[in-house]
Amino acid sequence: MEDKFLKVAIEEAKNALFVGEVPVGAVIVKDGEVISSAHNLRETLKDPLAHAEVLAIKKACEAIGDWRLTGCEMYVTLEPCPMCAGAIVQSRIKRVHIGTFDPRAGACGSIMNVLQNEALNHFVDIKWLYDEECSIILKDFFKIARGRGC
Repeated sequence: MEDKFLKVAIEEAKNALFVGEVPVGAVIVKDGEVISSAHNLRETLKDPLAHAEVLAIKKACEAIGDWRLTGCEMYVTLEPCPMCAGAIVQSRIKRVHIGTFDPRAGACGSIMNVLQNEALNHFVDIKWLYDEECSIILKDFFKIARGRGC
């Protein structure tokens, strides 16, 4: 089942790639059904908060009519940054399935672990998926971006 939801997140990452964004996609699932999905729109919206995870959380909250996403799970192609990890904790998501790690800004164990910080008021279960497609789409994007001098 998790492959199905990760594939939706990967499609969102490809949507981001298509519009020139860093290819990250996120999906939120409740009771086995997708309730929201999003991709990075930071460049498009000129908004530093427009990460896939934050946008997916906002949509999920609208879909269920509550800021608490209790019982929800997130599937994300790249390990969330500290901002997104904080939003995940605050929204009470129960589990995050991560496609690949982020050695530069990962806040789910690579650099720090916000999701499982005992000082915070919510503990999020982390499931690492180590999906090769998630890694390749990011590596290819940055290889091309560096070639353009971005």
